[in-house]
Amino acid sequence: MYISIWFGIMLGTQTGCSVFKKESKDAELAAEVRTPTVQQVDAATPPPPVTRPQNTPSSMPKVPPAGARISYSSVHTDKMVLAMTFDDGPHPVNTPKLLDMLKQRNIKATFFVIGKSAKTYPQIVRRIIEEGHEIGNHTWTHASLTTRSDAQIRSELKMSEDALVEAAGYRPHLIRPPYGAVSTRIKEFMYSEFGYSTIMWSVDPQDWRRPGVSVVTSRLVNGAHPGAIMLAHDIHPPTIQAMPAMFDQLLAKGYQFVTVSQLMNIEKENVPLGVVIRPALPADRDPEPIPQ
Repeated sequence: MYISIWFGIMLGTQTGCSVFKKESKDAELAAEVRTPTVQQVDAATPPPPVTRPQNTPSSMPKVPPAGARISYSSVHTDKMVLAMTFDDGPHPVNTPKLLDMLKQRNIKATFFVIGKSAKTYPQIVRRIIEEGHEIGNHTWTHASLTTRSDAQIRSELKMSEDALVEAAGYRPHLIRPPYGAVSTRIKEFMYSEFGYSTIMWSVDPQDWRRPGVSVVTSRLVNGAHPGAIMLAHDIHPPTIQAMPAMFDQLLAKGYQFVTVSQLMNIEKENVPLGVVIRPALPADRDPEPIPQ
């Protein structure tokens, strides 16, 4: 009898232990199904990529309109458009970095290049053109035009233009006088001899003074307005460092970046129709389109 009782107790104990282990195992498996591991969650739901504001490209023509004004520092428009311009390049290190930033955001800019530098770095000139940017003349040696004779001005502009034609088959339509040193008579001279409109600016962060990256950014962002032509220099490393924040803040505000010639065409689009004749160009230069 004692043997039967002992046998029953042992049998019940083993059965209960087996059931407990099975239930525990089932609970663990259910928990694993209900709660994926950290690695499974990461693999199934990767973090969203960081998105950068993108510029909307303009459909405006990329050359100045027929009847373009002799000089511009901004244009008259209510549209949220502006032109970013860079002087004194191309620079062998800074300009490619800037071009990368522009490409990432689909922004088109205008580069006023020094002829001697364009001749030294023709591959950068070609990249500027290939990526849809505009190039303007900034003289051969960064000469102050108000201290030069007409013959010297003609030589400075012609040598610089020839360097661009040689480097990329590109003939500029715009001139920015170094230091902003120019007179009405010199503007008229350059317009009649080369067909160049003189491009000044309405926003100047004075980045050449090296005021600091954040200062350059804030001056450009706070100075921006519809139709603005904004100035900077792609030869200064702090200026390049200031560009990403400036681009992204203005894109977030709804601004569209265009080239200077596109900005000129936007203004011309809103001007009442009329016949405005551009000065005649030398015989060896390409004719301008006839005003419609």
